[in-house]
Amino acid sequence: MSSESLTDVEGLRRRAREHMESGAVTAGYKADRKAVIAMLNTALATELVCVLRYMRHFHMAKGLTSAAISQEFLEHANDEQVHVGQIAQRITQLDGEPDFNPDGLSRRSHSEYKEGGDLVDMLREDLVAERIAVESYGEIIRYLGNDDPTTRRLIEEILAKEEEHANDLADLVSRLGAVQNGESASAKRER
Repeated sequence: MSSESLTDVEGLRRRAREHMESGAVTAGYKADRKAVIAMLNTALATELVCVLRYMRHFHMAKGLTSAAISQEFLEHANDEQVHVGQIAQRITQLDGEPDFNPDGLSRRSHSEYKEGGDLVDMLREDLVAERIAVESYGEIIRYLGNDDPTTRRLIEEILAKEEEHANDLADLVSRLGAVQNGESASAKRER
């Protein structure tokens, strides 16, 4: 099959001139644009809640092992902030409006804003939130299929980062738990 048979060039040129105010959204866009924008606004809310939770954890981390973990919280918050910008940009590319309204933010988000009592609780809450993001972004990717490859690729990139975060956090929970259990065992021996 030659590239000449893929499309009618004159028709392609004509269609590109129609509805130019729609920017990147052309007649060839196959997804339900309004549904995609709604999903992306939910993802936006999820990322914003994660930024807020990670920033709280960054500032509230205390204890002997907190310095390295605090930096991990900050790194994750910064990554989530990048995702916020990427998602908002894609929403506007689809001729939508990113919803940054703080009213109802937690209601629109898939993840919850759980503060956590101590360092292990904070890590666990962040791990739960990352697992929620992994699951919900996987659903978005499956929904989009080949109907919106640009949004699908964006969400796939974000998903890969969320999976990395989840693995980092699971490792930290495991290591911190082992340290705390080791301290508990040595404390018991001293009695």
